[in-house]
Amino acid sequence: MSEDQTKTLPPQEQDTRPGIEAEMTPPPVYIKPDYLAAGKLRGKVAVITGGDSGIGRAVAVHFAREGADVAIVYLDETEDAQKTKKLVEDAGQRCLTIAGDVGDPQFCQEAVQQTVDAFGRLDIVVNNAAEQHPQPSLTDISPEQLEKTFRTNIFGYFYMAQAALPHLGEGATIINTSSVTDYKGSPQLLDYSSTKGAIVAFTRSLSMQLIEKGIRVNGVAPGPIWTPLIPSTFPPDKVETFGADVPMGRPGQPAEVATCFVFLASDDSSYLSGQFLHPNGGEIVNG
Repeated sequence: MSEDQTKTLPPQEQDTRPGIEAEMTPPPVYIKPDYLAAGKLRGKVAVITGGDSGIGRAVAVHFAREGADVAIVYLDETEDAQKTKKLVEDAGQRCLTIAGDVGDPQFCQEAVQQTVDAFGRLDIVVNNAAEQHPQPSLTDISPEQLEKTFRTNIFGYFYMAQAALPHLGEGATIINTSSVTDYKGSPQLLDYSSTKGAIVAFTRSLSMQLIEKGIRVNGVAPGPIWTPLIPSTFPPDKVETFGADVPMGRPGQPAEVATCFVFLASDDSSYLSGQFLHPNGGEIVNG
């Protein structure tokens, strides 16, 4: 493969994490032009963490196209969140934006209550918020970084599911975002990969606990997807070749992941629980 064939994106970087979608070149694709909605989520209400941009934005827009009202939870990326809100409303659905840290259990309780107060119910929980901090060596990962990554990436999933559970009835779904890194590892993302592995175990275990209540719990494990996390955490030369090492030879777009969430949130997946879908550009992984 020539050097030119490994270049998938313009080199770029951002100083703030988890990143701003409005500053990305090219902008991510959050919905396919030929996407045909079928009312699969009509009358449903979803809460999506990390819903301001990237995969979360794409999921919010797809859910809205399918008839769901959406609450998007985000840290502090207000500009991105407002754009997502407009996209949801342009699709004919209501959207609530809630800023805060999912690593705080009290905030998760408040976010869920705001959602239920605004929309009267809760049917779908999408745990998607995440952060990553590449480090070349295990010894470079500080206790502060380790705790912060785990608090956002897995504690936040526990807290949001705990807050939502009293409001979820039979037919409700919880969908957790993991990553290809928990199946194949990543030498520069040791703490991030570890949290993603924990998400798989959490998903499978929670599925077994809630199945008798008629609540399904599944997950999505994306490969290299063009989201704000990439230019905000990797140097320009890494961004330039992002996704070149998968069989399809390119990074995926958020729109190519969001359809997995629609499937898992809808009755189309009524016989699936404890499972993961793998939109990863053709990499073969176990699980």
